[in-house]
Amino acid sequence: MVRKIKAKTILRLDERGLSGRAIAKSQGIARRSVAETLDAARTAGIGWADVAGKTDDEVYALLFPGRGGHESVYEQPDWAGVHRELARVGVTLRILHGEYMDGCRQTGKPYMGYDRFCKLYAAYVLKLGVTSRVEHKAGRTIEVDWAGKTMRVVDPVTGDVATAYLFVAVLPFSRYAFAEPALDMGQNSWLSFVKLM
Repeated sequence: MVRKIKAKTILRLDERGLSGRAIAKSQGIARRSVAETLDAARTAGIGWADVAGKTDDEVYALLFPGRGGHESVYEQPDWAGVHRELARVGVTLRILHGEYMDGCRQTGKPYMGYDRFCKLYAAYVLKLGVTSRVEHKAGRTIEVDWAGKTMRVVDPVTGDVATAYLFVAVLPFSRYAFAEPALDMGQNSWLSFVKLM
């Protein structure tokens, strides 16, 4: 997949009077890409006022017709469905990728690898605007909660079955985790684990 130049953003910043160098630095793109975009806009007679109401893809297509328009050879998953499924308990990207591969195998279509699947899903989520980046400092915080599905615990002597709930604590900077089962999610169980932290 070709990475498209942020043409609309470049035109907006140019309209505000930023230099090509300043635009490139602020957007993390090459100065050559900025110069190419501004040259294409001048040649086409297009300014910020002409593209203010258009989407990024429309602006790119106006300035660079026919460029970057090739499709992936891989079967594309239903990203909205993947996003919905991930909200369910116990569902991971690895599981969803396996289901996607199975579906592609049944239809005989080529499928992408797990890494590409994850990167494209991350790009989809970024477009939705539902991500937030949280900066963590080592040792400052610990995140705690009851996690995932319940487990069954069988007493080997009596054969009695009980439900166990998993308490999880994670240091977000290092991602070290602590997990301990409990027989209930009551206040006393919660407090006994929190005291350990």
